[in-house]
Amino acid sequence: MIDQQLATINTILVLLVSCVKNSSRGAEIGDEAVRPAADSSSSSPLPYSYTPLPAADAASGEVSGTGGRRRPLLAAALVLSAALVLAVVALAGVRVAPPRRPAVVDTPRHHDEKRSRGPEAGVSEKTSGVWSPAGMLGAEEGGDNAFPWSNAMLQWQRTGFHFQPQKNWMNDPNGPVYYKGWYHLFYQYNPDGAIWGNKIAWGHAVSRDLVHWRHLPLAMVPDQWYDTNGVWTGSATVLPDGRLAMLYTGSTNESVQVQCLAVPSDPSDPLLTNWTKYDNNPVLYPPPGIGPKDFRDPTTAWFDPSDRTWRIVIGSKHDTHHAGIAVVYRTKDFVHFELLPGLLHRVEGTGMWECIDFYPVGTKGKAAKNGIDVSDAISENGVVVDDVVHVMKASMDDDRHDYYALGRYDAAANSWTPLDATRDVGIGLRYDWGKFYASKTFYDPAKRRRVLWGWVGETDSERADVAKGWASLQSIPRTVLFDTKTGANLVQWPVEEVEALRTNSTDLSGITIDHGSVFPLNLHRATQLDIVAEFELDRHSVMALNEADVGYNCSTSGGSANRGALGPFGLLVLADRHLHEQTAVYFYVAKGLDGSLTTHFCQDESRSSSANDIVKRVVGSAVPVLDGETLALRVLVDHSIVESFAQGGRSTATSRVYPTEAIYANAGVYLFNNATAARVTAKKLVVHEMDSSYNQDYI
Repeated sequence: MIDQQLATINTILVLLVSCVKNSSRGAEIGDEAVRPAADSSSSSPLPYSYTPLPAADAASGEVSGTGGRRRPLLAAALVLSAALVLAVVALAGVRVAPPRRPAVVDTPRHHDEKRSRGPEAGVSEKTSGVWSPAGMLGAEEGGDNAFPWSNAMLQWQRTGFHFQPQKNWMNDPNGPVYYKGWYHLFYQYNPDGAIWGNKIAWGHAVSRDLVHWRHLPLAMVPDQWYDTNGVWTGSATVLPDGRLAMLYTGSTNESVQVQCLAVPSDPSDPLLTNWTKYDNNPVLYPPPGIGPKDFRDPTTAWFDPSDRTWRIVIGSKHDTHHAGIAVVYRTKDFVHFELLPGLLHRVEGTGMWECIDFYPVGTKGKAAKNGIDVSDAISENGVVVDDVVHVMKASMDDDRHDYYALGRYDAAANSWTPLDATRDVGIGLRYDWGKFYASKTFYDPAKRRRVLWGWVGETDSERADVAKGWASLQSIPRTVLFDTKTGANLVQWPVEEVEALRTNSTDLSGITIDHGSVFPLNLHRATQLDIVAEFELDRHSVMALNEADVGYNCSTSGGSANRGALGPFGLLVLADRHLHEQTAVYFYVAKGLDGSLTTHFCQDESRSSSANDIVKRVVGSAVPVLDGETLALRVLVDHSIVESFAQGGRSTATSRVYPTEAIYANAGVYLFNNATAARVTAKKLVVHEMDSSYNQDYI
């Protein structure tokens, strides 16, 4: 009997050791209304196996890291205590079940499923690219060496103050509008799962402040022949009498892209919970010379008093010279449209233009401090008012980035001309140098501002998204203004309402860090933050530097680990205490042959996670820094997203990051200076912890 008990104890101890080792890896209105959306709670089970865990920092105890890295001593003590208890139980003759392995998500393999989603249906790629040769970092999607994500890791990735649906797939923001006291956000949504599908509907949420959201039932579903393969992206137009017209792209039963009209079923309902599709949809078919799958995403309409018509822009492409194009239609009733002669604009070599946005910004005086409604920029004689330029933005199907340019719009000639031809649409300026696509602006009459939304997709594997049961975020809504200081670009900034989420603030201003140094910041928590910083290089070191540094590029120059005389320096966020995982947000200053300084603003994702099934890049660009300006940075950290704004929003970078160790209480923030020849002072450094927005269900 004693031998049996000793054998049992030995088995228990072996199992415990094994458990410890394994856990360390670890207009005209039709009469037909849209059918009410089904309650999400009654939908069929979703294809993922995700067990929700406590959201508190206590869950950090389950974080195990990867490879053979050691767990905290507390975990070892608990294991030894458990061993003693089990030994006593065994000696008492009680039968003991073998211990269970830590919770690791049983993620499905997708060997039989398409790994490319979207292009065959006629839209841009909707997967992260992890599976592609260019994006892969060491693990085949669904392969045996794919990273073993735990429940705790996946739970942590869900954000606290960025908009996302309760579950499933989301992509483009659609028809954002302010209506009867409510901000409305519609979005591309798959009600059946966490991947893009061919039955995309319109999700819908409302807010009083662009921060706290209430989820509403689906606004529109693919229930007609003209949108049976998807209710795709569209835009809202508020008419002078307060009525609302929504134009959207439908994918027909033959996968032809057509434009359709929908209006609120009850215009007096401020929540716009029900929509009516026009009886005689579609209102627009692809014109001659444009492919059936190359005609999508109508803009908000603007009114031209010269002929008393409304005008919209739709993007497409010409196969000749692989040119992206923008065409203009006019209408008096949003039902009958006329294609205007010629093209609004064309740029060779840029490919299909999706999700075009076309809007005015003021360049001087009061107009430069506020947003402008699209119709207010056109005078009675059809001429664009003074001190206004028009932004043309296109989402590039080829590389899935949002490019914009500033230019002059001639309504009579139906033409738009860039101010700088070298920075034309698709070859110059970008809204964001990271993960940011299919963006859409709207004019907010309540605060006289233009607000920008952008879809922030995943950069992990589709396998992981299915496991956690959701995919994609929307960016923090941003105000958009003309940069009156440079006169050559826009500035973007988080809407002021975001600051209401700030809680504990820590002022660490005045810290100086020597070259080759890292300085930890003493913070209570580091997973939801709003960081405001201003840096200054030691002026004497800059003046004394004789060597030139030419050819630096954020994406190809080695990231934050590549040392130069005057950089990189900045912040390491979502970093563990060993700095095995870190996301670097930094400046790199390069001195030219003529002694001039060029400042680069970069974001390095390459060490953001130990996982191998993630696309990790270094993103960014040169940013203008004018005389007398410090190097200014604002960083929003919200679990699996980092949004950064340099020089007051002249340049921005958004990253999706998926740390395996630097999560919950194990995440930290550090100042770093990897320059070789200059000290850096954080002249201003204020870290605000951020509360969650606690979005609500529809009741």
